[in-house]
Amino acid sequence: MASLVRHVTIDCADPFGLADFWAKVLDGTVSEDDNPGDPEALVKSAGADLLFIQVPEGKTVKNRVHLDLQPQDRSRDEEVERLLALGATVVSDQRRPDGTGWVTMADPEGNELCVERSRAERIATGAS
Repeated sequence: MASLVRHVTIDCADPFGLADFWAKVLDGTVSEDDNPGDPEALVKSAGADLLFIQVPEGKTVKNRVHLDLQPQDRSRDEEVERLLALGATVVSDQRRPDGTGWVTMADPEGNELCVERSRAERIATGAS
């Protein structure tokens, strides 16, 4: 039998604060055992669970792994606006005039993520 991904672990300075941000992004929940100041915090969501671990050093280079988000009930552009309101920032806008492309963003601690088109948007343009 193959292994399964139990959760994706992300190093950070403020596990609870970042878990709270990601719980809102993913419509998930922060584990009831986790509190502000704890050295780790777990977000449970319909997709993969995310585990945030406190580390002393800050992020200094580009992520080697990042999450690609596909909005489920809104467009890519609406999701970008929602994430900006939650505290994310735009790193690189790769949207094209024909509606394809993505937006690279950063969470409040600078971890990169991409917002892709929703399934409905991909189907409308014949993409899979």
